[in-house]
Amino acid sequence: MQDKMAVAKDMEISQASIAPKPEVAPKEGPKPAFEPQDIPKMLEILDQRMNRLLASSLAACVHCGLCTEACHYYASTKNPEFAPAYKADLLRKVYKKRYDWLGRIFPRWVGGRDLDVELAEKMYDLIFGACTVCRRCSFNCPMGVDYASIMSTARYMMAAMNRLPEGLKATIDVHLQTGNNMGITEEELIETIQWIEEELQAELEDPTFRIPLNEKGAKYFLTMNPREPKYYPLTIQAEAKILHAAKESYTISTKFWDATNYCLFTGDVANARKIAQWQAEDVERLGCEYLLAAECGHGYRSIRWEAANWLGRQPKFKVIGFQELLAQYIQEGRIKLDPSKNPHRVTYHDPCNAAKSGGILEEPRIVLRAAVEDFVELRHNRQYSYCCGGGGGALTMTEFAKRRLEAAKVKAEEIAETGAKIVATSCHNCVDQLAEINRHYKLGVEVKLLCELVADALVME
Repeated sequence: MQDKMAVAKDMEISQASIAPKPEVAPKEGPKPAFEPQDIPKMLEILDQRMNRLLASSLAACVHCGLCTEACHYYASTKNPEFAPAYKADLLRKVYKKRYDWLGRIFPRWVGGRDLDVELAEKMYDLIFGACTVCRRCSFNCPMGVDYASIMSTARYMMAAMNRLPEGLKATIDVHLQTGNNMGITEEELIETIQWIEEELQAELEDPTFRIPLNEKGAKYFLTMNPREPKYYPLTIQAEAKILHAAKESYTISTKFWDATNYCLFTGDVANARKIAQWQAEDVERLGCEYLLAAECGHGYRSIRWEAANWLGRQPKFKVIGFQELLAQYIQEGRIKLDPSKNPHRVTYHDPCNAAKSGGILEEPRIVLRAAVEDFVELRHNRQYSYCCGGGGGALTMTEFAKRRLEAAKVKAEEIAETGAKIVATSCHNCVDQLAEINRHYKLGVEVKLLCELVADALVME
C-alpha cells in the first residue's frame, strides 16, 4: 500500500494535476435533435414549473444591460449572444406569448414567440454551453431578476426530453446507479482510506492513528468529492491530519459519502431529492450532529440550502462547510499554524455556489491570513468574483470545452495581475477548471484547496 500511495503522490503533486475524465465517456456521434412532438411536453413542464419567482423574473427584465459585463462569457468574448438578458430572452419570448395577455394578442409587439424546434436548439446551445448558472448577473440586476431560476427551468425542459450534454448525463446516471458519481465501490474506498492511514501513521509517528469509518454518534459526518478517493487522496490526508490536530470527533460513511449532486445543474428535482435523501438518511442513521461538507461548492449548496426544499423537511442535523470549520478552529485556537511554511504569494478564487449562493465569504480569508505569509485579493472577489467557468456542470460538457476556456480569459487576466504563485479555492470543480486555465493561459501557478494550505502550515504538538 505504501508503494500505491507513493504513486498517488507522484500523480497528484498538487491539485493542479490534469483534470480527470468522466468515468462514462460521452457517446460519439451527433447529438439527438429536438422533434416537433417534444414541444408540447416541454411547454407542459414550463406550466408545472411556473411560480411567482419564475414569472416575476421573466416579466421584470427592462433590458438595461447591467447584467452584460457581469457574465464571464460576455466579458471574455464580447459575443452579444452571451449576454444574460439575451439568454434569458429565449425562454422569456415563450413566456410572453403563452402567459402575457398582451403577448397572446400582439406577440410581435412584446417579443412573444411560440416554442419550436429552432428555438429549442438555440436554448440548448446557450443555456448549457454559455451559462454556468453562477448568479453573478443577478447580483448586478437592479430589478432582482433570478437568472438561475430561468436557466434551471429551461434546462429541465430539455432534460425531460433526454436532451442533456452526454458527460453531464453520464455523471448523474453513475451517481444514481452506484451511490457516487464515479462508481467507486466500498472496497475501493476502504482501501484508499487504509493507504492514507498508513501515510499519517508514519508522518505522525503514531501507529494507533485511525480514520474512523461508520462510527455512530460522531459529531461530524465528513463527506467527500469522489475526485478525492479516485484522484486526489492527499486531500483526504490533509483533512484527516487537520481533524486529528483539532482532536475532533468525526467519521466517514462507506455508504453515502459523496458530497455532489449534479441534478442541481439540470433542474431535475426528483433525482436531486433522491440523492439528498440518501445522504440525509445516512447522516441520521449514524446519529451525527453535523454533516461536514467537503470543499465542493455545489455540494455544500445542495445539502445546506436546497435539501430542505427537495426533501420537504428539515434534516435532523446541521450542515457546516470544511472551510467554515477551519475558520472556527483558527479563531478558537484549536489548531496552530505557521504561515512561514507557505511563503509564496497566494490569491483566492471564490466558488460561486459557496459564495454567491452559499454565503461563505469571510471564512476563507480568515483561514488564508492565518495559513500563508502573503495573501492578495483578486480584483473581483467575494460575491462579485467572476466564475472560473467550471460550474453548472460545464466541466462535464466536452462539446463546449473550447468555449469554456475562451470564457475564462477574464479570470486568467485577474489571476495574472495579482502576481500570485498559488491560487487557492474551496471547490473541486474550481480546482480542475483553474488547472485548465493555468495550462491554457500559461499562468505558471499552482492550484490548491484551503485544507491543503492549512495542512502544510500545521504545527503538530
